[in-house]
Amino acid sequence: MTSNTAQQDAAVADKSILANSAYADERHLAARQSIYRWQQPQYDLPGIVVEELAGTSGIVLDIGCGNGKFVSRLHKDRPDLQVVGMDISAGILADVERPLLAADAQALPFADNSADAVLALHMLYHVSDIEAAIKELARVLRPGGVLIGSTNSDTDKRELDRLWMRAAGDVLGIAEGPARVSLSSRFSLEKAAGYLGAVFTDIRVRALPGTIEVTDPAPIVAHLASYEAWAEQCGVPFQETVSRAAEIAAATIEADGLFKITCLGGFLICRP
Repeated sequence: MTSNTAQQDAAVADKSILANSAYADERHLAARQSIYRWQQPQYDLPGIVVEELAGTSGIVLDIGCGNGKFVSRLHKDRPDLQVVGMDISAGILADVERPLLAADAQALPFADNSADAVLALHMLYHVSDIEAAIKELARVLRPGGVLIGSTNSDTDKRELDRLWMRAAGDVLGIAEGPARVSLSSRFSLEKAAGYLGAVFTDIRVRALPGTIEVTDPAPIVAHLASYEAWAEQCGVPFQETVSRAAEIAAATIEADGLFKITCLGGFLICRP
């Protein structure tokens, strides 16, 4: 549904936008994460990572760790592991448990064969050279180690894509406005195995389908507004479009009793 322009794709991987705006702190990321409170079934994503690391000991690198929810859970449930968080934005690391460092996934400051597991959770679509980043992840992984990646499907939250285009069209006075920026489309669940297969021979996909049903437009508004860092790439007045989307969502809820969003994300568990 969402068809990114080259400009949008470039902006999704723009280091300046990522470090200084999109993830300068955890505000936008937390807003995007919050809509999953209304998803059924509920998935304990950090718990799934803990489960997948059951046979792992030693050093775990969480590359692009964001606000640290996976780092925190691993410290709690697997204190035997040496967990290191890393993100391109120093700002978003402010409240994450240490040890930490700010660095670029395309040039990891770790030695060859230095990690027993590497996490790349909802972040590979943000690197400008996805192939190079995957090679870096593989370089630091010890023989027998595991890479756990995650992303969303190309079909994920299509209802929000349609809502955005309708709202954008209303703001612009046309039948259908431009598509919203899609973060995961560069490295979607459908594309991920192809990228990872260039380096990893054993790839297992763990799909996590679900449905979000809300009876208040607030979670939808928060989710859409969390893309503010890419407002210039939307081709439409951003705040006006968010406001119009809120009105449409409220009308849908009044008519149907709820607003339904279909979700599909997943993990990729990879071994050399």
